[in-house]
Amino acid sequence: MIKGISKRSVVAVTPGSILWDGGLPGFGLRCRESGARNYFLKYRINGRVRWWTIGAHGAPWTADSARTEALRLLGEVAQGKDPAATRDAGREAPTVKELVARFIKEHCETKNKPRTKEEYERLLDTFIVEPLGSQRVGDVCREDLAKIHDKLRDTPYQANRVIAVTSKLFNWAERRGLRTDGSNPCRHLERYGERKRERFLSEAELAQLGEALRKMEREELISPWIAAAIRLLILTGARRGEILDLRWDEVDLNRAQLSLRDSKTGAKTIYLSPAAKQILSKLPRLDGNPFVIVGQRKGRNLVNMSKAWKELRTEAKLGGTRLHDLRHSYASVGVERGLSLPIIGALLGHTQVSTTARYAHLSANPVRAASDLIGKSIQSAIAPPAPRRKALRAVVRSITRPS
Repeated sequence: MIKGISKRSVVAVTPGSILWDGGLPGFGLRCRESGARNYFLKYRINGRVRWWTIGAHGAPWTADSARTEALRLLGEVAQGKDPAATRDAGREAPTVKELVARFIKEHCETKNKPRTKEEYERLLDTFIVEPLGSQRVGDVCREDLAKIHDKLRDTPYQANRVIAVTSKLFNWAERRGLRTDGSNPCRHLERYGERKRERFLSEAELAQLGEALRKMEREELISPWIAAAIRLLILTGARRGEILDLRWDEVDLNRAQLSLRDSKTGAKTIYLSPAAKQILSKLPRLDGNPFVIVGQRKGRNLVNMSKAWKELRTEAKLGGTRLHDLRHSYASVGVERGLSLPIIGALLGHTQVSTTARYAHLSANPVRAASDLIGKSIQSAIAPPAPRRKALRAVVRSITRPS
């Protein structure tokens, strides 16, 4: 042990020996038989002795810079941290590819709906695993994800979904102790602005859709189950999956309701109007098939109606209208007829008030109509008397006479 390790003592040290710094406990230099000189720190934490190699003598490590690094490490130890344990954990941490595989299996398969799980898997495999798969989880930084987000700027909706799902991934990694708490690299990444894809069919457009649907039925260009599915979507405001996955044992025509075991928001009740009830009562049931909307495979439901919908909207001249726009249209009709947003939210099965708030701007129509109705009712009671013609001419002359 010497008073303090210096450049002179480092040069003079003999192979196979260790120099201990007398001014900084635990700090030292080891000279191997080969002549290689390495600075190190020995410390104790939680009853364990730990060794940390700072680096070899030479650029960038000198006796002074190595001593400064040793002081920094001892500062962490004083705070209860174990630098060596953190280092070892980093070496044993999974790669991003391994993390994604664990996340899908341990989280998505147990916590998410099948469609959600498939979408998470698609986004992560396509946009995260491909560029970052070989990196250690703890090495991924904000800049890595900012580059991915920037490359997707032409598709802002998808760019934001990628970052949202990746943020879930790294939050999950933190809960599993695979990253330091609060180190999610998605934090502070500014999302792109998105244009809400809302489309409400007018009464005229609904009439066009109905006429096109009847024409295709007469010409047998559409199956009765697809036609029923489209009408039920319009009449209930249900999600596509809620109608396509509907089973007959979930249909209660006596109580005029659908009691769904599961949906995007869990168990759900959908109330049937007389028109919706009539459609279900006339729809054929196939023996051995528990589903309401029958598919081509025996005993299974219809899973995709995209082709039929494209043909139908072309016939109805509705351009790029989506099936999901039927749900928006159902809600818009309710709002325009004066129903409150909480009632609309309950009919649609929304769990968040903010989700229903997108229809708030439509509520001006019934309010304006109510204002007009009240105004007409009161007008006759408070209207001022019509001025006599002579008096009116006198008032006009008094206003226009020059001073």
